[in-house]
Amino acid sequence: MSEPRGWRLFEYTLSVAALVLQLPLFLLLAAAIRLESPGPVFYHQRRVGQHGELFWIWKLRTMTANAEHRGPSITRGGDARVTRVGRVLRRYKLDELPQLVNVLRGEMSLIGPRPEVPEYVALYTKDQRRVLEDRPGITDPASVAFADEEQRLAEAGDPEQFYREVVLPEKLRLYLDYRGRRSWRSDLGLLLRTLGVLAERRGRQGVSRAQRPDG
Repeated sequence: MSEPRGWRLFEYTLSVAALVLQLPLFLLLAAAIRLESPGPVFYHQRRVGQHGELFWIWKLRTMTANAEHRGPSITRGGDARVTRVGRVLRRYKLDELPQLVNVLRGEMSLIGPRPEVPEYVALYTKDQRRVLEDRPGITDPASVAFADEEQRLAEAGDPEQFYREVVLPEKLRLYLDYRGRRSWRSDLGLLLRTLGVLAERRGRQGVSRAQRPDG
């Protein structure tokens, strides 16, 4: 089924509140990005949205300027194009915060299949293209299942081939399975699971620092 009745009003209200409350954080992150490397604070890219319509997705920049012209369209762990600040943003998904604007514009939802670039959507089978019936989202079951995606890609012999032939089909399968049982309860649960994954990452980082020897 499509998104639950009334979900649009809920996510619009939540997104407005989140943008207002996180404005100081946005300003801090923007300053950190600009201080580390020259270039714009935001990064935007064409993605395929609902019904195959193209739209601009917005993120905080995590790579050096013009990185898309100096490497593959996917990012794996250890990618030299990612800045130090960018590694932190990507680890805690802070680079995704500007997508709340995409949610306000109706181009995205809080919950929905992660939007892909046209070159990958062109590879979808007829059945897989059913994901395009829904608005793309900031998170979905695949976002939780593949929270370590960049590390998996780093361990693959050919990251792009691994993404096309293994990761992408599984992501689409996970969302299509979720789509058939989607409800208010499942969507709220998925939001909490996503926050839980991010909290767990922060916890692991804290333990790692605590165990690091002095000097």
